[in-house]
Amino acid sequence: MATLPSVSYSITVRLELDAGGSAVGSLTNAVEQVGGMITALDVAAAGHERIRIDVTCAARDTEHAQAIVDALGAVEGVVVHKVSDRTFLMHLGGKIEMKSKVPLRNRDELSMAYTPGVARVSQAIAANKDDARRLTIKRNSVAVVTDGSAVLGLGNIGPEAAMPVMEGKAALFKRFADIDAWPIALDTQDVDEIVRTVQVLAPGFGGINLEDISAPRCFEVEARLRELLDIPVFHDDQHGTAIVVLAALRNALRVVGKKLGEVRIAMSGAGAAGTAILKLLMHAGARDVIVSDVHGAVHAGREDLDPNLRWIAEHTNPEGYSGDLRGAVAGADVFIGVSAPNLLNGDDIAEMNEDAIIFALANPDPEVDPDVAHLHASVVATGRSDYPNQINNVLVFPGFFRGLLDAQSHDVTSDMMVAAAEALADVVTEDELGPNYIIPSVFHSDLSTHVATAVREVAQRGQAAAQA
Repeated sequence: MATLPSVSYSITVRLELDAGGSAVGSLTNAVEQVGGMITALDVAAAGHERIRIDVTCAARDTEHAQAIVDALGAVEGVVVHKVSDRTFLMHLGGKIEMKSKVPLRNRDELSMAYTPGVARVSQAIAANKDDARRLTIKRNSVAVVTDGSAVLGLGNIGPEAAMPVMEGKAALFKRFADIDAWPIALDTQDVDEIVRTVQVLAPGFGGINLEDISAPRCFEVEARLRELLDIPVFHDDQHGTAIVVLAALRNALRVVGKKLGEVRIAMSGAGAAGTAILKLLMHAGARDVIVSDVHGAVHAGREDLDPNLRWIAEHTNPEGYSGDLRGAVAGADVFIGVSAPNLLNGDDIAEMNEDAIIFALANPDPEVDPDVAHLHASVVATGRSDYPNQINNVLVFPGFFRGLLDAQSHDVTSDMMVAAAEALADVVTEDELGPNYIIPSVFHSDLSTHVATAVREVAQRGQAAAQA
């Protein structure tokens, strides 16, 4: 599967060349010859004999970027002065900052924001801890907590290397839901230490977003923190993915005229995301599911079942199918993959039922080539941005936490997740819905508001019922 040039590997090359002649026109040809794409040409300095030009190009990867630089340097009369990686430039000094919401222009303002005036606010909170949600940043803050053990597709790269991802997550919280999120990277992968650290940090936050913690430890970390804390704890790699998958599947089923409770679903991946997707789909009404991992279908007769796999075996695959993924896919209506690349081919997909739905979400290389999948399925979704129907957590977590914070919720429930998925799906109108548009753009103006409202309403109903 060919990878197209992407802004993720965007470079700016500063060149010097003769002011006259055809060298400028040769730059575009040179880049195109090696498969690159020029997105901008800017004159940095001009003279009678020589000019400097900044050439911005999109590449496929770092090796391809170097090939583009070499091709530009090989143009007659061109001297390469400097190459800048635009992604690295964006990260210089970090991507987020803390800013005061109040002016501190004189002694009066200083005395109210800090000593002595702040003492009365602290005393009020000491008398009633719930006032912290009203009088401090707790009202609008989320901790994004990681141990760096399962970062994106990079694996166990540690807390320092995880920070750019956590900063990005915090920036998305702010951009799409106006939530102040704080990256917290822990230099431990011990479950007890993680749980205790988050517990003692929790008073300053209105919610905890666990991020990039490897399975199966992530299950225990989340479960224990939910028991210990009076604020919502949400592992986005599990539940954020599950909510978006449910929303996309709800709309995909509308496209093909099928119902969740009646279709057969074959899943690949029994880790954190796969398990969360499975549980949410079943909570929403899915009935016939077979889950496969690297050892084949999960069934009660396997001898390698850990607690998570045992739960899957007890709640799925009622006929005890014990074969491989290809056999599970045959006769299925839906395939959902959150596992590894290139597990299936066109022949495998052709064995699915008519009007099949394929969600091949392994990134960057899906379980089946999307172009091949389109030959045999009615609806195809991936985790990639260069194909339609990208399943991306950013569609849900900002609005989900916005709803939790607005409701001052103490927990997260499956009903909230289903409500978020339904709200996300409903953003796509009947007129817009189609095989290539089952999920809205992250930049849809009403997206976070729709999700937040749905979550807030479910949370408030739960609070009212608990008080009754």
